[in-house]
Amino acid sequence: MKRSDYSRILCVLIGCLFVAVMAGCPKVEKVKAPAHKPTIAVDLGEKYNTPDGMVLDADNTILLNIPNFNDDSHPAVVLRISEDDKIEEVCTLPVHPVSKKVGPLGIDVGPDGNLYIADNQGMVDHPEGISRLLRVNMKDGKAQSIDTVAEGMRMANAVSCFGDSVYVTETSLDPDAVPMPSGVYRFKYSEFTGEPVKVAVGGGDPHLIAKFTTTADDWTATVGANGLAFDKDGNMYVCNFGEASVLKFTFDENGKASAPTVLAKDNGMKSADGMKIHPTTGDIYIADFVANAVHKVDPKTGKVTIIWQNENNSGGKGGLLDKPSEVCIRGNKVYVSNIDLPLDGNEHDAPHTISVIELE
Repeated sequence: MKRSDYSRILCVLIGCLFVAVMAGCPKVEKVKAPAHKPTIAVDLGEKYNTPDGMVLDADNTILLNIPNFNDDSHPAVVLRISEDDKIEEVCTLPVHPVSKKVGPLGIDVGPDGNLYIADNQGMVDHPEGISRLLRVNMKDGKAQSIDTVAEGMRMANAVSCFGDSVYVTETSLDPDAVPMPSGVYRFKYSEFTGEPVKVAVGGGDPHLIAKFTTTADDWTATVGANGLAFDKDGNMYVCNFGEASVLKFTFDENGKASAPTVLAKDNGMKSADGMKIHPTTGDIYIADFVANAVHKVDPKTGKVTIIWQNENNSGGKGGLLDKPSEVCIRGNKVYVSNIDLPLDGNEHDAPHTISVIELE
């Protein structure tokens, strides 16, 4: 099998480096059970069998993407999780006109109150430049319409709205390259005035404001830029899945991104998937798909604390992590999407859950 074919198969399932300065290697700390043992926040049932991207809305509800990769006989939707952990549908997402499928991963809320969603067509076996950025136009908490505002990406993944722009990670720019490049696109809201913004496939587009590579000894070498977040000072953090690292970018007065520095790498992490920054402490929370874990990274020192980790093929019973791909912070709780893909020795099985971990 060619590397490109191998890479494509892995990218379909997972969804989801050159650096200027590398931070030190702080020790890893593991928080002992049962202090942070997860429980089930939401049992999603078969209709919502594959949860992924999450974001906290202004009204303290959680918006959750359900791509249903594991059983796409059910349509991909956006759900809302209320403060008492009840769910309701916000909208059904439109399939791509070419693939007739949709692969919603990352989600964020823009300053206009609309939802911005990465449609990763690589996850539905169409990686060659047809991934999209969707905008769900909202009014009074209800979805009114859905537009494609950008297209041409290969593996659109995480989404983060900051300032006058929406940022999207591109998990793979060229799956055949060694080391494999990936990066981050930036789109200004002012560009979304008519036809979708079209980006050039492969890394030469001016919207690509950050680029780095991934090197690993196994299948994770084909999975690069993943989780994405901004701190209150405007610094950008990106998860490099395959290298199990968190990269930090700063911006100059002209909005140009710096070369990345490695804030944290390994130290208990086996991969770095979705991320969120705690709004009060600034701590960075990471979903670790490979390790079946959730980590906390100190933004100043890079110290990694394992908040919770359990064995592979847990089945998600009782709230145990089952290939987690995303986290979301609400109050003193970390919500975790268990994407449960049949990859890396895992079997997809019920229950299909959102886990929750109580923080101290």
